[in-house]
Amino acid sequence: MAYKIAVVGATGNVGREMLSVLAERQFPISEVVALASTRSVGTEVSFGDSILKVKALDYYDFKGTDICLMSAGGTIAKEWAPKIAAQGCLVIDNSSAWRMDRGVPLVVPEVNADALHNISKGIIANPNCSTAQLVVALKPLHDLAKIKRVVVSTYQSVSGAGKEGMDVLFRQTRAVFVADPIEVEKFTKQIAFNVIPHIDVFLDSGYTKEEWKMSVETQKILDPDIQVFATCVRVPVFVGHSESVNIEFEQLITAERARAVLREAPGVLVVDKREDGGYATPLECAGEDATFVSRIRKDPTVEHGLALWIVSDNLRKGAALNAVQIAECLVNRKLLRAA
Repeated sequence: MAYKIAVVGATGNVGREMLSVLAERQFPISEVVALASTRSVGTEVSFGDSILKVKALDYYDFKGTDICLMSAGGTIAKEWAPKIAAQGCLVIDNSSAWRMDRGVPLVVPEVNADALHNISKGIIANPNCSTAQLVVALKPLHDLAKIKRVVVSTYQSVSGAGKEGMDVLFRQTRAVFVADPIEVEKFTKQIAFNVIPHIDVFLDSGYTKEEWKMSVETQKILDPDIQVFATCVRVPVFVGHSESVNIEFEQLITAERARAVLREAPGVLVVDKREDGGYATPLECAGEDATFVSRIRKDPTVEHGLALWIVSDNLRKGAALNAVQIAECLVNRKLLRAA
């Protein structure tokens, strides 16, 4: 069977990546439609060897469309996802709008694909990009020794802030080299040759919303009893999020056992040699599907502790790839009817 797919937000970084991943993975498609705002109508985007002309979301009839992959921001998703679902089209949304809704499954296929059997609102949520790669690595370890607590510091690339974030890093970097004035835009401080411990808005607690998302999303996807403490930092990298992770377990787990289990885990690629260059960095993960895990070692400061270094392409596993994998699960589990 083949399916009609719509991609909303097709002109953005993630939307373009969604089209690329659909083509690469040869998803069974009868037709694919690229949608965006009215100002983007007529813009050309690539789908495999084909070129698609963008149509307006405002005027598109979703009847007969099987799946809508949406990456257009929370405001658009809040308004449009229910309208699209009401027309019989299943929505896989990449924004934060629906993630914590109790009637909407929040899914990373390697971790909690069974949640797809309860789609009451016709909407499925993609997690935050930093959460997605974290839970892919945590799941096999949690199954082995049960995780009590996670402390994570992220090093998040500017592509997590969209094409505008990437453009700002490029302009500021160029300005540094030619001694031009540097305009602070998009981010709260200069991002070129700098790191900024601030992603999303500040909450009354002193945490940022990005840090809160990592905590509550990990609990919803993996286990509500896991305590998560996150510090989220924006770094001058174009693509690829990195995470330094300390894990406290309920049971004994050695670094050797963790390494062996992670090597067998779906979606994980272990690159862990204790030598110069024997670890993954964002440069190697860009364009790759795997979540890379390195620097696996004992944390002696807690009774049963490990430390990991986790790296992944945030535009792929953190967004586009995960959405397409959700669609693949729906097809493979026969949870989707072709129109």
